[in-house]
Amino acid sequence: MLTALSIRDVVLIERLDLSFGPGLTVLTGETGAGKSILLDGFVLALGARSEQGLIRTGTEQASVAAAFAPPRGHPVFALLAEQGIEADDEVVLRRVVGRDGRSRAFVNDQPVGAALLRQVGALLVEVQGQHDQMGLADPAGHVALLDAFGVAAPLRAAGAERWRAWRTAAAALEEARQAMAAAQRDEEWLSHAVAELAGLRPTQGEEERLAAERLALQQGEKRAEAVAAALAELAPTNRRSPGPAAMLRSAARTLQRLSPAGTAPAGPVAAALAAVERAEEALAEAETLLTGLVEAAEADPRLLERAEERLFALRAVARKHQVQVAELPGLFDALAAKLAALESGTAQIEGLQAAATVARSAYVAAGTELSEARRAAAAKLDRAIAKELPPLRLNRARFVADVAAAAEPDWGPAGMDTVRFLIATNPGQEPGPLARVASGGELSRLMLALKVVLAGTSPVPTLVFDEVDSGIGGATAAAVGERLARVAEQVQVLLVTHSPQVAARGTAHLRVSKQTGKGHAETRVEMLRDGERQEEIARMLAGETVTEQARAAAASLMAPQ
Repeated sequence: MLTALSIRDVVLIERLDLSFGPGLTVLTGETGAGKSILLDGFVLALGARSEQGLIRTGTEQASVAAAFAPPRGHPVFALLAEQGIEADDEVVLRRVVGRDGRSRAFVNDQPVGAALLRQVGALLVEVQGQHDQMGLADPAGHVALLDAFGVAAPLRAAGAERWRAWRTAAAALEEARQAMAAAQRDEEWLSHAVAELAGLRPTQGEEERLAAERLALQQGEKRAEAVAAALAELAPTNRRSPGPAAMLRSAARTLQRLSPAGTAPAGPVAAALAAVERAEEALAEAETLLTGLVEAAEADPRLLERAEERLFALRAVARKHQVQVAELPGLFDALAAKLAALESGTAQIEGLQAAATVARSAYVAAGTELSEARRAAAAKLDRAIAKELPPLRLNRARFVADVAAAAEPDWGPAGMDTVRFLIATNPGQEPGPLARVASGGELSRLMLALKVVLAGTSPVPTLVFDEVDSGIGGATAAAVGERLARVAEQVQVLLVTHSPQVAARGTAHLRVSKQTGKGHAETRVEMLRDGERQEEIARMLAGETVTEQARAAAASLMAPQ
């Protein structure tokens, strides 16, 4: 319910802070005092369209804040949670309108768009006015109201569950059909791609293995070339360039000639000759080792060629299909499955079609049962509303809760029906939409009758009635007051009224007045106590001059009913 309302600089209201409690709160005051301004400020916080004319003269902006304490589990908490707005027990809606025409909206001090503010406001407050109907006049909410009034919850839940099952089956069928159609369009390409991948037979991790093998073979070639070059230096095949072995042998022969014929070299010559001979032996050993390395390094050059061909082929196919090489095995499996689905797809679609047909039949059965229950509830609601209309001076009116079959594209989790609340205000008149057929006063009283019957079925915890008693008096006004009091037992009701019979029913009474001073007018609101309430109701009865008879009549109206 609404717990507090703060208004700053709205038309004639400079500063206003009000607290509200449960039950029926009435707002009274002379014409022009500012009751409508108060409501205009309130609905501004609910997301109503902002107008520059609402800003008090001499100020740059107007602001309104409304605090609510919704019951636990109220839908507004789920909505705010979806938007990432924290709300424990209180929801505060705030609106600021600038002189430049711009407005800002806040929920629990978090900036929000005007659309979300209106959505939150609609969950918290319904406004029923002479010219501005919200809530019950909206056909979009009629099916939920009728269901809450007289349709068992299990029936509604079964219909919603079977709707979801049918849509799931229908979605699976449609997906399979689209996949089949796509596969058939691409059948030739699909066959070629599968054949190409099947011939390639890519395996997991093959790219990494081939890259490592290629690198090893390339490094082996470079090593073999280096060893061969070193061996060529020791044993050149070019006769014009004697190798070190020939040069060492030539050096040995030269040293041997230094000794007389038939004698062995001695002294330093012998030492030098021995060194040359050791060099020949080391050289021969090096040649042997290098020759062995060359023989060991000799590999089939086709190994590198084959590795590179395989690697390049895999990468080319991957580029062609715009995937990584590692994804080729999975791609092959997926394409092969699509190709296979062309053969088994017809049988699969037939199975899905049968499942969707069964699911639809189950939904239609549940929807038919729900429709029957709605028609019974509609007849019951018609009778209940009919009893409420005569005391509200609507004895010639006829209310109809119309339940009609909806076209299949309009079926949904709520069933196969369209529900509209219709009214005929004169005999022989065809019932029509509430807001089109009834006048402002008639519509307000009709809304009151609906609220009396539907009390407790709507999650909205606060109702606002703006002059629902306009143009009536006497017994009709008393009937309106009695019904407002009944509604207020279920939800919080705020009422702007000119009727003393209605005002006397209030559990709280706010008097709106306009005071003029220092060259400007200002609207003020004060909470009245028992004696003050009696005086205000007496004023409403008698006019400018309050008599003792008026006070006595006011006391009579305020006496417990």
